[in-house]
Amino acid sequence: MKTYRPTTPSKRHETTVTYRGVLTTSTPEKSLTHGYKRSVGRNNQGRITTRHKGGGNKRLYRDVDFMYNKHDIPAKVATIEYDPNRNAFIGLVVYADGEKRYTVLPKSVKVGDKFIVSEKAPLTTLNRLPLSVIPVGTFVYNVEVKPGNGAKMVRSAGTFAQVVANDGGYTNLKMPSTEVRKVSEKCWATIGEVSNSEYILQNYGKAGKSRWKGIRPTVRGSAMNPVDHPYGGGEGAQGRGLRRAKSVYGKPTGKGQKTRTPKKYSNMFVVSRRKVGKSRKSK
Repeated sequence: MKTYRPTTPSKRHETTVTYRGVLTTSTPEKSLTHGYKRSVGRNNQGRITTRHKGGGNKRLYRDVDFMYNKHDIPAKVATIEYDPNRNAFIGLVVYADGEKRYTVLPKSVKVGDKFIVSEKAPLTTLNRLPLSVIPVGTFVYNVEVKPGNGAKMVRSAGTFAQVVANDGGYTNLKMPSTEVRKVSEKCWATIGEVSNSEYILQNYGKAGKSRWKGIRPTVRGSAMNPVDHPYGGGEGAQGRGLRRAKSVYGKPTGKGQKTRTPKKYSNMFVVSRRKVGKSRKSK
């Protein structure tokens, strides 16, 4: 991590990821970039569905390959780059047929490293294989949910899933949330852990940096009026006055409460629920 001299109150506590010695270029591949409009928490009707999003610096979008549909063609890592749209590092990979694509990189990868997407690929970092041939105990990322549908799970910086068992056409994966989940053994996954594991240790140092990132201020519920939040109202500072924590919508939230939808379509694939609250923090 990079620290700064305390030239201002915010610099005293600010910490950032060290890019020097890790990233190899600051200029993205032009053919794989384009502008785009961020949703900033709005749905297709323009209504806010996720609060505290908006503003921030303009971003250039990098087309990252999550389909991995070039099978049995070796590729080489040409660059390691920063992507403003995700917290993991990405890399420009060049396939043997000359095609260039961006991909999410694992930990400890270097320029010049080679990989292949193949059912017969060796079990080395960055190679991509079906879950049916990946042995128990292996760390994987960029995991598919449906065969051939592209990587959907385990893509954030520093995360990995662990293969726990193979049984009855399914692979049991222990997810970063501690949930154990069944995934079809025909789904593909990449060997390794996602890069930039120090990302979670950053300290922005000041409110303004959150605004640059597109994160808007969060007001405490207890500081609101009763009409605006279940915790609102009262003369002076008040506790929430409720046995269980609630969100602004009156739904259970945090503090070890179960918030998963009881009839969620994927409940049948969950072998064991994730650990929440104090029990998870202590482990």
